[in-house]
Amino acid sequence: MNSFLALSDSGGAFPVLAVFGLTVVCTLFLAIGSILPEKNELSGFYLGQRRLTSAVNGLAIFGSYMSAAGMLGNPGLIALTGYDGIAYVLAPMVAWSVLVLVVAEPYHSTTRFTIGDSLALRLRARPVHLAAGITSVVVCLLYLTAQLVGAGALAATVLGIDGDGATRFVVASLGLLMVLYVIIGGMRAATLIQVIKAVLLLATGLFVVLATLSAVGWNPARLLNAAVANSGFGHPFLDPGIRFHDRTNKIDSISLQLAFVLGAAALPHVLMRIGTVNSGRRARKSAAWAAGLVIVFTVFEMLTGLGAAALIGTKTVKDDAASGNTAVLLLSEHLGGSLLLTLVSCVAFITIVAVAGALTLTAAASLAHDVYGATIMRGRASEKSELFVARLGVGLIGVAGIALSMLAQHLNIAFLVSLAFAIAASALLPSLLFNLWWKRFTTRGAIWSMYGGLLVAVLLTTLSPAISGNPTALLPDMDFALFPLRNPGLISIPVGFALAWAGSVLDHRQRGGADYTETEVRVLTGTGTGSVGS
Repeated sequence: MNSFLALSDSGGAFPVLAVFGLTVVCTLFLAIGSILPEKNELSGFYLGQRRLTSAVNGLAIFGSYMSAAGMLGNPGLIALTGYDGIAYVLAPMVAWSVLVLVVAEPYHSTTRFTIGDSLALRLRARPVHLAAGITSVVVCLLYLTAQLVGAGALAATVLGIDGDGATRFVVASLGLLMVLYVIIGGMRAATLIQVIKAVLLLATGLFVVLATLSAVGWNPARLLNAAVANSGFGHPFLDPGIRFHDRTNKIDSISLQLAFVLGAAALPHVLMRIGTVNSGRRARKSAAWAAGLVIVFTVFEMLTGLGAAALIGTKTVKDDAASGNTAVLLLSEHLGGSLLLTLVSCVAFITIVAVAGALTLTAAASLAHDVYGATIMRGRASEKSELFVARLGVGLIGVAGIALSMLAQHLNIAFLVSLAFAIAASALLPSLLFNLWWKRFTTRGAIWSMYGGLLVAVLLTTLSPAISGNPTALLPDMDFALFPLRNPGLISIPVGFALAWAGSVLDHRQRGGADYTETEVRVLTGTGTGSVGS
């Protein structure tokens, strides 16, 4: 990272730390102030008392969903692979239609806090709470580890940090900051940092895009021509095939896209935000707001990626980081010097903290509400004891994420995010959809789907080229890659749906399906929000 090391040596890293530190202090005081009028109730800690408007919640959903991978990785992928990168980043735009049209409103009407609550409305409470809780924790922990590893890589790049100790100190600091936010204020503090992050991310993205267009004379055709000329590929840069150049890679691309499209509708930390408004109609509007913002930011990503190829050059981007993750930072430095680089870097750090906070709160809620409250205590836990376990869970999940990310600092764990999406699509989405829309769905179908989808996704990933068999794998010196695809979604998602169907059909304890009456009424009318017990 020669340009950033030079910036660090010249003292340019200090503004990044100063501005980020000031932002941290301000948001921390706001987080503390935001919880003073509230009582220590579960609804306040988990959902912020359901008082958000649709627009604010939409901003927060966008903030909790849009990770550093989207901000830095997607434009870099476009800068390196052109058309294939653009096709890759378009998946989230499709994904949100599933959440808006099929999941958001009926899910809000059937849940109290977690996915397990929605399932327990008509299925046997203890087994579905336990399965949903375990699956949710796995998804969140995978995603959280990837975020914190990204924080270490970003710190090393921007701040010019040299040495494992310093990098790990930055990761631990960001992780502990995230834990502090969530323990202090729960959902309200998480919402605050997510809204601030969303506004800053959109504003910074717009500024970089406008600066990029200004540099090419406000002519999109000139931007494309310059990207083609400086890509090193010529006109094939805008044709399929640079990244997915053989049959296996093309099938892998389809598998990855399927996981992203369907998994986004069942990510636990996104679904938990659905419950922070007071009606199903507002939940749908919140998802629609978030979908619109995702579409806008996806356009920003495409223009920024093409701008990096046009103004920096694909070879320079690749030489600086083979993954392309520094493309936005290189472009920012080129367009606005250390000032714009400082701004973009601070937004990237805040992005990591915001997403990590949402993941930590959701995983802690699953531990406290699904595993402790509904399974261990059989629904008889007091609010005070569950709230204590939830806050303890925030600390446990945070420490676990920090520890895993430190162990993985020098490992290629890029597959963790796509694996989290694949598990959400394979284990959680089938149970959610069948529970909301299929009268014959049963407890056995939910259990088979959640445990089976989780195990198949993890097993196939373990046996994939993402783990072994090639120089870019997690374990490059070993080779047990029996499954040819890096992402298991193409197999694990149909398996998850098939297990949900087969388990329901073969469930002799609930022949013909669990009682669908109350769930159907809530799904069709939108009534009953917040009244589901555990």
